[in-house]
Amino acid sequence: MTETQKETFALPASVATHRVRHRAVRDVAVGDVAFHPVKGFWFLGMLSGAIAGVVFFFSFSALFLFVASTAIVLLFGHSLGSHRKLVHDSYRCPRWLEYTLVYLGVQVGIAGPIGLLRQHELRDYAQRLPVCHDYLRHGRPFWVDAWWQLCCELRLEHPPEIAVEERVAGDRFYRWLERTWMAQHLPWAFLFYCWGGWAFVCWGVCARVTAGVFGHWIIGYLAHNHGDIERVVVGAAVQGRNVRFTSLLTMGECWHNNHHAFPGSARLGLRPGEWDPGWWVLSGLARMGLISAIRLPADLPPRAEVRLVHAPAGHVA
Repeated sequence: MTETQKETFALPASVATHRVRHRAVRDVAVGDVAFHPVKGFWFLGMLSGAIAGVVFFFSFSALFLFVASTAIVLLFGHSLGSHRKLVHDSYRCPRWLEYTLVYLGVQVGIAGPIGLLRQHELRDYAQRLPVCHDYLRHGRPFWVDAWWQLCCELRLEHPPEIAVEERVAGDRFYRWLERTWMAQHLPWAFLFYCWGGWAFVCWGVCARVTAGVFGHWIIGYLAHNHGDIERVVVGAAVQGRNVRFTSLLTMGECWHNNHHAFPGSARLGLRPGEWDPGWWVLSGLARMGLISAIRLPADLPPRAEVRLVHAPAGHVA
């Protein structure tokens, strides 16, 4: 596709309702990647604390704290709170439960809730177009992409407007979390220190944040470069891929080909054998009466640009 063809590319109907306001294809393709001191030192600092925990403060109780706390924030926070609720609003729940889930999402250590939403929307929007910056499509070699995603930021020459709805952007709790998301780890660091000393701080905070941030990157890299493709989004710069072997580690977020096809679905693992712990928990909460209006692929508007290219037994059309 030539540059002229890219500029005149007919946008899919789904982009018309996107939070990103379209101006020109080049807006998400032209820019520089530069070291971001806060982002870089945040990750490197947490990584240093995690290494200190391994070398100087190892204990099985601290390891158990790491495993349990990481699983909780990834499942309830990142998957159910930040992604399936805040970004995609794929189900309804009481406000107190939404706040709790999104707060746990902040504990993953990637960003504040509004900042994370804006990051997601820019990347999601750019990937639907015929061209986007390599930073947004995980388009560079492994180690380059790692450095970019973990320690750098993309500075687009003409960044498009991202219109976050007032329900989120104007919410006082979310705005407070956005301002203080790094500081939100300090109360837990204090509690863990009182409970188990520096071992619990290194494993319960530093190692947990390191795993969350690093895991978020590496799954993003794999899910856009390696894995199975069952549906393609015609005209898109990059396709999502299903990374089957990480289903439990990612709480179901690894079914990224499914997600590219049905981004508003609360269920990511669509076929038998596609394990989706996030969906299992949502189903349980629904039975308890805490979750309602769950959106599934059949509830979403059809997208003409999505084509089934491989239909294994038991597929969802």
